[in-house]
Amino acid sequence: MRAAREENHGQQRTGGGVAFLENALFGCALAETPRLLPGLLLAGSVVLVSVLLADTVNSILGFKGLVSYIMAAILTGLLVGNLIHVPAFFAPGVSFCLTRLLRLGIILMGIRLSVFDAARIGAWGIPIVLVCIATGLALTTYFTRLLRLPERLGTLMAVGTSICGATAIVAAAPVLRAEEEEVAYAVANITVFGILAMLLYPYLANVLFAGNVVMAGLFQGTAIHETAQVTGAGLIYDQTFGVTARPTVADVAIVIKLVRNLFIAAVIPIMAFVYSRRLAALGRASGTRVSTWRLFPLFILGFIAMAILRSAGDAGLRDGGLALGYWDGADWSRGMALVGEAATYLLAIAMAGVGLGARLKSMRGLGVKPFYVGLFASLVVGIASALAVFLLGRFVHL
Repeated sequence: MRAAREENHGQQRTGGGVAFLENALFGCALAETPRLLPGLLLAGSVVLVSVLLADTVNSILGFKGLVSYIMAAILTGLLVGNLIHVPAFFAPGVSFCLTRLLRLGIILMGIRLSVFDAARIGAWGIPIVLVCIATGLALTTYFTRLLRLPERLGTLMAVGTSICGATAIVAAAPVLRAEEEEVAYAVANITVFGILAMLLYPYLANVLFAGNVVMAGLFQGTAIHETAQVTGAGLIYDQTFGVTARPTVADVAIVIKLVRNLFIAAVIPIMAFVYSRRLAALGRASGTRVSTWRLFPLFILGFIAMAILRSAGDAGLRDGGLALGYWDGADWSRGMALVGEAATYLLAIAMAGVGLGARLKSMRGLGVKPFYVGLFASLVVGIASALAVFLLGRFVHL
């Protein structure tokens, strides 16, 4: 009996390890992956149509970069998702695009930068990120009080706008004991204004910073809300304005956004502490305890690992050597180009998922005041980002 129990326990532990690995790779158990196929095929079809559409429009108008296929994928996804009834069986695959494929694409983007460039960009981005977070949190919560809206709603919007969009909102909600309606309002605002910023800021950045790639990347990485939206904006900029030399705007924007994402592991626990103290002063129960480790975005480690791999390979080529002791310079360059291209197409599918997954009708019933708070938060963070980039961005040389 004891041996049987131990054997069964061992099988459960092994099964748990397999389930963890399957979930890490596929986002669900391997047996459940077929349910992802409809949504993946839909998003892939949107990208294919968008590439053909962008090429056709650019060819007719004689301007290669006028329409980016990334922008076309987002807009096509928005039209399909909001004008056509998309059956529910597409939802798991679309959600997979927004999470797993997006993260995989970002991880692979790390191969385009040396770890030294990534560290340099990230280090210069920290003060800009701090300015945006502090400004967004302080002014948005103050504006919320002026409109006499629930402070929790304003704080959720401030956190989502200044750190990492819906992820920060969902993480902060238990800490603030926010109600479901407040969370839904905040996420809807972040989604709408984030998409608008994603589509408009590439062109604004080109005007504001006169084509300076690093400054444009710093701005988009700190002024736009979600990781997916930042990635989309960077790719739109690169494709529209023909940026090919490394680092591109997308490279810089993604590094800065990953730095922003790291701050969720610091800001949310601080909010939990402050909120607990406030409740204690009112003689009420303390807030929810938060695990800092669980907030840490682990895919950032994958991005860093790819940048380290790139740096190690490049170092091996010096003085006529081999990359990682195996590839010559030509093969290494081709391999890096293939990985970078794969990352771009994975991110394109993720961008189609952004459009397909955005439900603009969720803004109905929000009311005017929450809409004003969302608009105010987006403008405040955008202005703070632009000013900080003007002051500090010119010192960043790669």
